Amino acid sequence: MSKEQATYSHGHHQSVVSNHARRTVQDSAAFLAPHIKPTDHILDVGCGPGSITADFADLVPEGRVVGVDAVASVLEQARSHAGGRTNVDFAAVDANALPYPDAAFDVVYCHQVLQHVRDPVGILREMRRVAKPGAVVAAREADYRAFAWHPTNAGLDRWGELYQAQALASGGEPNAGRFLHAWARQAGFEAEHLETSVTSWCYTGERAKQWGHMWAERAVKSGFANVVKDKGLGTEEELQAVSQAWADWAAKDDLFFSVPSTEILYRVPTASAKPT
Repeated sequence: MSKEQATYSHGHHQSVVSNHARRTVQDSAAFLAPHIKPTDHILDVGCGPGSITADFADLVPEGRVVGVDAVASVLEQARSHAGGRTNVDFAAVDANALPYPDAAFDVVYCHQVLQHVRDPVGILREMRRVAKPGAVVAAREADYRAFAWHPTNAGLDRWGELYQAQALASGGEPNAGRFLHAWARQAGFEAEHLETSVTSWCYTGERAKQWGHMWAERAVKSGFANVVKDKGLGTEEELQAVSQAWADWAAKDDLFFSVPSTEILYRVPTASAKPT
């Protein structure tokens, strides 16, 4: 498959992009950071607004980072975020067919990308193809069905149901975290070179309120809302109710929201036949 067939259901409304731009290597790639060397050439697949990409660039002052995304408009924000860094480039690329030769990168990473694509196994194969022998291929994917929050809220339960339905209708897998290890094995990642872990974003206090207000807006204005309505999964009235539920939740005290993600880290063998 050379062209992405799934719909990125989050879309690129400002409420989505601004939240993605908060992400850092520390909170989104801490498991990978110890394996990065100052001279590495890194490929960041599905880089979005580029906040993680810029952090990678700071870790490789003698190397280079390429951030790629299928949407050209978000790359303009990524270039702005990169500021004056001279060791980072961005390109509009479909990850199903990476336009790079075999064994081109020392580190290949994707963060919260595979849940939105039609063929996650194929993309993992592409990521491995462009990784050098001895390189690291890594990915991190959330599992929406494993999200947890307090206090309970029936409107948020309905949001969870709608999120599952619209993600599947868009051609993705909202619970990608639980599949990630199996996808990697299907892509030819040998078990003896593959590490799997789980970490969570844990939001309390002001950050939880920000998360709630962000979803109150996304529930009615982002690509999520468009897919729900276009696919006949819910009505505008339901989405307004979900939005209000998020706003009501964010107004509470002692908030808690957990977003667990599975991580894989694969060290490409230095002498091994390529996967078929």
